[in-house]
This record gives sequence, structure tokens and C-alpha cells, in this order.
Amino acid sequence: MLKELRPDKMLKSLIQPIFGSQRTKEILHINPTIIPTREEATEVQIYVYDYNQKELAEKELSNVSEALPYVNNNRISWININGLRKTDTELIAGHFGIHPLVVEDILSIHQRPKMDEVEGIMFCLLNMLYFNSERRSVEVEQISIVLGKDFVISFQEDASRDVFNPLRHRLKMPGSKIRERGADYLLYNLLDLIVDNYFVVMEKIGDQIEDLEEEVIRRHSKRSLARINQVRKELIVLKRNLAPVRELTNGFIRSENELLEERTNKYFKDVYDHIVQAYDLSENYRDVMMSMQDLYINNVNLRMNEVMKVMAIVTVLLAPPTVIGGIFGMNFDRIPFSHQPLAFYSTVAAMLLIPILMLIVFKKRGWF
Repeated sequence: MLKELRPDKMLKSLIQPIFGSQRTKEILHINPTIIPTREEATEVQIYVYDYNQKELAEKELSNVSEALPYVNNNRISWININGLRKTDTELIAGHFGIHPLVVEDILSIHQRPKMDEVEGIMFCLLNMLYFNSERRSVEVEQISIVLGKDFVISFQEDASRDVFNPLRHRLKMPGSKIRERGADYLLYNLLDLIVDNYFVVMEKIGDQIEDLEEEVIRRHSKRSLARINQVRKELIVLKRNLAPVRELTNGFIRSENELLEERTNKYFKDVYDHIVQAYDLSENYRDVMMSMQDLYINNVNLRMNEVMKVMAIVTVLLAPPTVIGGIFGMNFDRIPFSHQPLAFYSTVAAMLLIPILMLIVFKKRGWF
């Protein structure tokens, strides 16, 4: 049996792929008053980097309980947990003295980037950004970082990717600065890598903007408008994640917590400078997209004006032949020149010559 055709559904299915209404829902439909439920990770990976100036112990643990001995061991410990489970997070939080409110933030989703100091623990939450080349969209992964006395614990959502490989490489180098400094310097390196990766994502968006600008100038179409709309949505995601990180980094700069050494303060100022630069660049991108949208609209209007001008010229050129044909086509008994042998040919010639003379006059006056 044939299904009943629904024109409204067919139209909706055509519009969504072009203008990306589903992406709009993902970006804007976030209600902070509703606590969303996080799905438990099917796979959890735990890596520990326990080091001092001379030694580095790198281990992959099978469960969270194996990470508990790394508290107060007179070495710097970085515990990186990929994949979040409520029981695992509560277990390690209880052992390392992390407040339940911090645990709630770690397990939440769609949180605004922020920084807190709770009972001798410094906590920051922000997003790592990735650019999906297939979907041409910015993907977000929330990361929570806890700084305590001689330890840093990072909680990530996705076990398959992060931006910390350069840091792991530096940790393996004897005599590197990170091996000689405290846990606060390790936290700085984590933040610095996350912020630096923002520029990688912005570079991808910048390439899209360049291609789109050339397309709008040369061969704009409805697809061009759809792409402009898509890029503007991704800039919303970018700006939403960049702006709060300025406040987050500034919180570390102004903090007088004993976990932060005074000599590390200048490094957090460097991260702050980077995030301000990234935010300013995102504002520039936004201005470019607004100008590009205006350019697209102006091109459409210009094209419409060209069409209307051609139609007006054709109408004006056809007016004299229409008038002549109307006069000599009237049903009167006596019409001048109606019985002349060359009357028909003279009339047709007049119908052709008058528009030609009009074209010459229009051309001289620069009307087209």
C-alpha cells in the first residue's frame, strides 16, 4: 500500500540538509536549569605520569583504585582519566580530597568554562575543540582539571583523542623544564596546549571563510547563503568557548592560592594573552561573515536590477511597434496609407528602425 505523500515533510527534508536546522538545535537549545544525564563511558583509560627531576614512571592502569597511592608520594603525579564513570570519579575524588560540588561539575555536561577554588583544591573546566572536516563543524569535548598538592588529575570524555601529546613528549625528556617545576607548571602546560589548539581550529574556519568569499564573489548561489549560515553557527560555538576561558585564566593570575608559585604567574599571563588574541580573531571572523552576507545580498540585488533593466529595455523597445500595430490594426473603413502598395513594408520598416534608433540613443547615454 502506498504511503500518503506529505508535502510539508518533503519540504522539511529538503531544507534541513541545506540550511542545517539540526545544527542550530544542537547549538542553541541548551537549558541550564535542566540537569542532563551523562551516559557512562563504555571504556575507561587511565594513564599516570609520576615524575621528579631525575625519574619518570609512566603507567597505564586497569582501574581507578590503582591510582590512589599517588597522593602525597613526594613526586609530581599527573593522572589522566579518559572516559567518565560516576563511581570511578567519586572514588578518586574522595581519596584526593575533591569536594562533591566539584565532582558534580566534572560529571555534568554543557557546562560553561570556569575556575573554582574549593577546600585547598583548584579546579577548572573548559572545552577542547576539534574541527570535523567532513561535517565542516566544530566539535567540543569537555575536560576537567583538578590541581592539588603535587598532583594534577584531568578528566576527559573521549578516550580516543586529546591535544596533550607534546606534553607527554616533554615529560619523557630528562632535564626538561616541566620535570623541574611543580604541579602548577604542569597545569599551565595543559591549559596552554588546549588554548593553542583553538588556533588550529580557527585556521580551519579561516580557510573556509576564504573559499566562501571567493565563491560569493565569483559564482554565488543559494548554496553560498547556506554555507555562510553554517560558518556563522560554528563561529557561535567558537565564541561561546573562547570568552569564558579569558575569565578562567584571569582567575589563576589573580589567585593567591599556595598551590600556585609566584614564578608561574607569568606563564598564565601568556595563556591569557593567547586567549585574548584568539577571541579578537573570532570577532574579526564574525565581522567578515557579516560583510560577506551583506555582499551576497548586494550581489543578489544587483543581479535582480540587471534583469529588471533588461526587461525594461525590451519593454520600451517593443512599445513603438505595439503602438504602430495598434493604430493600423483598428477596424475603421478609412485608414491612411491602407491602400498604398508599399504601406505594409513601410510600416514593418518603421517598427524595426524606431527600436534600432532607440538602442543607439540608449547606448550613447550609457543606460546599458
